[in-house]
Amino acid sequence: MEEIFMRVLVMFDMPTSNKRERKLYAKFRKYLIQDGFMMLQYSVYMRICKGVASANRHLDKISLIVPPKGHIRGLILTEKQFDNMRLLLGKPSDNEKAHAPKQLTLF
Repeated sequence: MEEIFMRVLVMFDMPTSNKRERKLYAKFRKYLIQDGFMMLQYSVYMRICKGVASANRHLDKISLIVPPKGHIRGLILTEKQFDNMRLLLGKPSDNEKAHAPKQLTLF
């Protein structure tokens, strides 16, 4: 069976009221970026994975480094579900445009 591409969204709200909390926030955000996530919008990061198993592995790795406070959620979407997301205000970021999958149609 052919693996389909999935999108993993990680959404988080973390406290940053003191130096330790800011350090934990920065460490978490840096980990996401090093793991191939890109910022979709503030506190929402996205990554493309090949298949559900790969997407679950990335969420499992993230769950090992979550800080003690805050709210962090992970969501796995198919490409089709992600493409159905509607932008209600604003425009796609340059980062989002640069990482958009390019589809080739052959006749």
